[in-house]
Amino acid sequence: MRRSLVSLSLAAAAVIAAAALLPGAGSAQTQLPRPGQLPPPGGQTQQKQQQPGPKQQQPQQTQQQPQPAPPAPYQPVAISAPAPISDPGFETFRKQIADIAQRKDRNALARLIVAQGFFWDGEKGDKADKRRPGIDNLAKALNLPAKDGSGWETLSGYASDPTGSTPQHRQNVTCAPGDPVFDGKALEALVKSTRTEDFDWGFPTQPNIEVRGGPQANAPVIDKLGMHFVRVMPENPQSAPPATNQAPPSALRIVTPSGKVGYVGADAISPLGADQLCYLKDASGAWKIAGFIGGEQ
Repeated sequence: MRRSLVSLSLAAAAVIAAAALLPGAGSAQTQLPRPGQLPPPGGQTQQKQQQPGPKQQQPQQTQQQPQPAPPAPYQPVAISAPAPISDPGFETFRKQIADIAQRKDRNALARLIVAQGFFWDGEKGDKADKRRPGIDNLAKALNLPAKDGSGWETLSGYASDPTGSTPQHRQNVTCAPGDPVFDGKALEALVKSTRTEDFDWGFPTQPNIEVRGGPQANAPVIDKLGMHFVRVMPENPQSAPPATNQAPPSALRIVTPSGKVGYVGADAISPLGADQLCYLKDASGAWKIAGFIGGEQ
């Protein structure tokens, strides 16, 4: 499965910057989600580090991470951006969710969730506890109890995204952020030819995004991006690692199709495999939160 969010609010954008460098969905799919919260928020799927058991010993030395392939020109693979959901009622529904997220009103949120059948799709299938109400499962998926309010910020991020798409394995729901449409085989060939991984690639949230020569907002523009997959590079390995309490970077280091290395805003590129919040219309025609795809596995 996948998942981890998207270009939403400022908080969600920060998650995207981190999630863009984390593994997501398989490259063979022709539809994938865009950013995300990256994290949460949902945003992004993080892999838990395996803890040694009682009889295991910590390794003497940390295994060195493989070096990424050097920047090089590549043949861009086009994507069609996710389409907004064309339903006036959905916009009203999103505003309701955003207001609830701002007030951190769990009871009001519970009333917007399906009464039965809430799902939480992870790597190993539906993780939702069917013995619990949907609000309990959603709160766990988004980490709404987090003391720093990040769970509610994640929810707000989802509410800010007007796009949606139908996942292949659940035809009765619409999930946001919506997945772009692209040639899965072409992406697979791109990954192979560049000696990269599918999680090294993201896609622009809009056309003609300016690429700058440095992470500063006033750095000179060196290129512009079209609607195609873009390689995201890790930060310069020679730079000191950020402190754990340091704010996420405001810019992503990317490689353009011509092979130039530059920077774009952290919310300008969506990662593959973003987490998604899913909706449906009930019998009365009202929008409801139906489930969640992603989260920690």
